[in-house]
Amino acid sequence: MRMGRIAFMALGLLALAPAAQAAEVRTVQVHFAHGTTGATLSGHVAGHEAVHYRLGLRAGQMLQVVLHAGSDAVGFNVFEPGHVPGRDAALYIGEQGGPRMEVRTSHDGDYLIQVFLNRAAARRGERANYRLEVAATGGGTAAPARGNDATVPGTGFHATGQLPCAREQGQPMASCRFGVERTRGRGNGQVTINWPGGGTRVIYFEDGTPVRYDQSQADGDARMTVGRQGDTFHIRIGHQRFEIPEAVITGG
Repeated sequence: MRMGRIAFMALGLLALAPAAQAAEVRTVQVHFAHGTTGATLSGHVAGHEAVHYRLGLRAGQMLQVVLHAGSDAVGFNVFEPGHVPGRDAALYIGEQGGPRMEVRTSHDGDYLIQVFLNRAAARRGERANYRLEVAATGGGTAAPARGNDATVPGTGFHATGQLPCAREQGQPMASCRFGVERTRGRGNGQVTINWPGGGTRVIYFEDGTPVRYDQSQADGDARMTVGRQGDTFHIRIGHQRFEIPEAVITGG
């Protein structure tokens, strides 16, 4: 399966997934045939139905998903292990990224591929067929970010500290605690920012560049924009603002 690399510099729009409590969910555990690295999954969705495909993966594998559907109303999202549609942010939102996805896994466990009709089609009781091409390739463990990049004792982070942040529109920049997890070589990983009043924001990096954030329904139509001054990224997500030095993700 041939796919271009997917990177986001701006995200908007809500995921089209139906609310978990309103959906009839069919769950399918996916197993690849012996000696293969992929499978083709066919099915249909009607009304508020959703199909959840669970695929056990190891950290460091490349997960690829391609959606073929008879209707533009069919969408898909991908969730990391332990994340639940309707409650947690999706790793990938098909409405924003398109019908082809390719990401490197960061955790061991069951990844969930959710297939559904968008809200308008679901309300009309439409029915549509689809086909998913799913593949997982690569080694079983993620390469360490750097040979000497040890974690901070008592945490899963490779570094912790403070960085400038603002949560509300017009609010002056304050200081937020952060932790960074570096994966798959220099410049890749995620920065978790802790708001002083509670809550977190996670910003994901690829090749040293911020590419997406942990979007949830509470974010509404918030878009992420990225600027740079010297060695510092200036990131805006809706009204939220962050200043993240490049050294945070590269390790200096």
